[in-house]
Amino acid sequence: MAEQLRLSQKISSIAESATLKVDAKAKALQAEGRPVISYAAGEPNFPTPAFIVEAAERAVRDPKNHRYTPAAGLPDLREAIAQKTARDSGLEASASQVIVTNGGKQSVYQAFQVLLNPGDEVIVPTPYWTTYPEAIALADGVTVEVFAGAEQEYRVTVEQLEAARTERTKVLLFVSPSNPTGSVYSEEETRAIGEWALEHGIWVISDEIYQNLTYDGVRAVSIVEAVPGLADQTILVNGVAKTYAMTGWRVGWMVGPADAIKAASNLQSHLSSNVNNIAQRAAVAALTGPQDEVVAMRDAFDARRRVIVAELNKIEGFRTPTPTGAFYVYPDVTELLGREWHGVTPQTSLELADLMLEQAEVAAVPGEAFGPSGYLRFSYALGDDQLLEGVQRLQKLFAR
Repeated sequence: MAEQLRLSQKISSIAESATLKVDAKAKALQAEGRPVISYAAGEPNFPTPAFIVEAAERAVRDPKNHRYTPAAGLPDLREAIAQKTARDSGLEASASQVIVTNGGKQSVYQAFQVLLNPGDEVIVPTPYWTTYPEAIALADGVTVEVFAGAEQEYRVTVEQLEAARTERTKVLLFVSPSNPTGSVYSEEETRAIGEWALEHGIWVISDEIYQNLTYDGVRAVSIVEAVPGLADQTILVNGVAKTYAMTGWRVGWMVGPADAIKAASNLQSHLSSNVNNIAQRAAVAALTGPQDEVVAMRDAFDARRRVIVAELNKIEGFRTPTPTGAFYVYPDVTELLGREWHGVTPQTSLELADLMLEQAEVAAVPGEAFGPSGYLRFSYALGDDQLLEGVQRLQKLFAR
C-alpha cells in the first residue's frame, strides 16, 4: 500500500507542536542529568490553589460525578463561565451560549471547525500561537498572516488587516494578551479592529486565555466589550489553565452566538462528549471562589517580567519589548544571526536556539514556531532562581 494512501494526507501534514517539542527535548536532557533551564513551556510553575484541589477531592467521592454528564458541560460550570464572561469581557451571555471543552486548545479547534468551509480565509496576526495555523488547516481553511514586528510591539493595525482582506476572508483571529509576545491591544486599537470586522461582516474568534494576566495597570478589553454589536459574529475562547495554574486539568470553553454553540455542541457530542466531571467541579470552584491567590501569582509573574526584560536587554543584539500581558517575552534577535558564536554561525533563530541549548543549556522556542525567523520566545512562568540563572548563561554565551 502506497504510503500516501495508507494515512490521511490531512492528518499526516500536521506539524508537531513546536513549543511542546522544545519542552520535551529540554526535559529529556534534564532526565539525562544535564542542568538545562527551559523557558519553553507556557505553564505556571505554581501548584493549583488548595481550595480548588479540595473541591476536586470532594467531587471525586460523589457518585454523581462518576457518570456521563451533558456534552456541553455541567450546568453549574456553564453558568459560572457566563458570569465570568459578563464580568471580564462585558458580554451578557446565557449559560446556553457556553460549551465546556477539554482545554482551550479544543475550543480553538472547534471554533474553526464550526465557522470554516473549504477555502475560507482566516486573517491571523503574526507572531501567532503555533497551534492556530494547524487548527485552521484541519478545518480546510487558509491562514493569511499579517505580521507586526517589535517596532510595532507586535500589534497589527486596521490598515494592515484591510490590505489582507479578500472576498474569501471569513474570520479574524484576535488574541490579546498575545502568546507568544505578551502584547496587549489598547481599548482604542481593539475598538478600531472590532468596528472594521463588523463593517465587513467578518467573524472574530477572540482567544482570551490570558485576559486576567496583565500588568502596569493595563486591562485587556474584550473585543465584544469594545464593540457590542460584534457579539453575534464573535466566538470567545478561554479556560482556567493559565490564570489558575490548572494546565493539566484540561478545562476550557467557548462562548458565542446560539447557532455556533449548538453546532459546536453537536461536534463535541461525537468528538469527546463531556469534559472530566472532577475537573469541571474544580473549575467551578476556581471561577466562583476567592481570587487572592490569582492576584499573588500575577504579582509574581510581574516581578519576573521585569527581571527577564531588563536582563535580556543587557545582551547586545537582543531587542525585547516590555510585554504587558501573559507570561512571555519575545525578543528580536536578528542582530545575532549571521555572526560567529563559539565556532557556530547561526543563520536562523532555529539554529540560534540550538546553539543556546547545546552550549548554554538554555531552552527557548525559536520564532519559526510562531511566524518569521529572527525571534525567540521565553516563558517567565518558571522559578525565580532558574529564570535569572538562565539569562545570565546567555549573557556569558553572547558576550563580546
